[in-house]
Amino acid sequence: MTRTIMLQGTGSDVGKTILVAGLCRLAANRGLKVAPFKPQNMSNNAAVSDDGGEIGRAQWLQAMASRTPSSVHMNPVLLKPQSETGSQIIVQGKVFGQAKGRDYQRLKPHLLGAVLESFETVCMGQDLVVVEGAGSPAEINLRAGDIANMGFATHAGVPVVLVGDIDRGGVIASLVGTHTILPDEDRSQIVGYIINKFRGDVSLFDDGLSAIAQFTGWPCFGVIPWLKAAARLPAEDSVVLERLARGTGGALKVAVPVLSRIANFDDLDPLAAEPEVDLVYVRAGDPWPADAGLVVLPGSKSTIADLEEFRSHGWDRDLQMHIRRGGRVIGICGGYQMLGRSVADPLGLEGTPRAVEGLGLLDVETVMAAEKTVRNSRAHSLEHDVPLSGYEIHLGVTEGADTARAPITIDGRPDGARSADGRVIGTYLHGLFASDEYRRKLLSSFGIESGSQSYRGLVDEALDELATELEGRLSRDWLETLLG
Repeated sequence: MTRTIMLQGTGSDVGKTILVAGLCRLAANRGLKVAPFKPQNMSNNAAVSDDGGEIGRAQWLQAMASRTPSSVHMNPVLLKPQSETGSQIIVQGKVFGQAKGRDYQRLKPHLLGAVLESFETVCMGQDLVVVEGAGSPAEINLRAGDIANMGFATHAGVPVVLVGDIDRGGVIASLVGTHTILPDEDRSQIVGYIINKFRGDVSLFDDGLSAIAQFTGWPCFGVIPWLKAAARLPAEDSVVLERLARGTGGALKVAVPVLSRIANFDDLDPLAAEPEVDLVYVRAGDPWPADAGLVVLPGSKSTIADLEEFRSHGWDRDLQMHIRRGGRVIGICGGYQMLGRSVADPLGLEGTPRAVEGLGLLDVETVMAAEKTVRNSRAHSLEHDVPLSGYEIHLGVTEGADTARAPITIDGRPDGARSADGRVIGTYLHGLFASDEYRRKLLSSFGIESGSQSYRGLVDEALDELATELEGRLSRDWLETLLG
């Protein structure tokens, strides 16, 4: 029989994703068949699963931690925000529709069947399934029709461990408050809690643990320190961009504009891991780094809206100055679309039907199309003559004179565009920089020597480090019960 456990948090960004990944790798290292599951995720960092649909990037990482193929059933409902109030809805890997927040609340109960069906599919043949919640179960205003936290746990009969983030403060109140506010049925699902992101001497928190036990009766399954290995793993959503460093002093400065609907920004992680690369995330109000050698425009969930925001910051002028200084530009997916002469959305797929002027750095035009391209791809860099691997998730068809100088081929067909002087390129291939040979050739063209280790190898090492750390910090009795 498959054992199950669900990690829910006292709030968002308490570290559930990393803890689930660490537990999955710990179980896999012990020889168990383990898989992750997240009923509902909200993120524009998506991945293409091994069975060919969209899932949250975090569940793709957790599948890697589990050493098992990723599946659309590991994240049956994925919400991809397109505006402040609305999202595209992905169900079992395919576009289901769009909805604003209030409309989605009415829709959620109708998605529970798909969630439970996917959970049953994931559980088949597994020794253990580790489930990740979303947000907090204490959001009782959203409890009716809930499929992300206790609504799922009570229907599926999955025991819950609550995760509290001590780094943000108020962890005792968060745990005790959650216990107080939950209805009896939900409270009975919780079997214990974990304190996460602790800094310093753990013994100083002994009185805190006693207080939590006094108010809740819940056992503590461990106090986890700040896990340094987490910084080497792809981030789940854009909230982490607020904490990313604004440069580390490497020889090659790479500037990345941060826009409101930025998507799949983990494309930049392999560059950030290079010791000679100074990756600078440029936010609204920040000065544009005049000494940047490369600008990367990452993906976007709403290309036209982000293009308008790009202009509103005056970054179009900064980008032109960058080009005049001899700098280079790489646009990926939505970033590629922005680099062209125009972007048109005649069907209103991103909102109101309209067309806008692009940045004009590539002689191409993009028209948004109803059919969405979602696939894992084998590719080849024509520029550097090295193999590539990655994935495509995009709406739109891009055509124009500069596509005759395609920088890569995907599954044998030309993809992307390159300017006549070769200093501006665009492509629909995500994962470009994770291809080690390509990254080395790219950095070499700037006179920079790349590190010798593979990026995927670094991620794999970080997952093993997480597993080791958790094994030493979590309750031995609880772990042995969980892992058998």
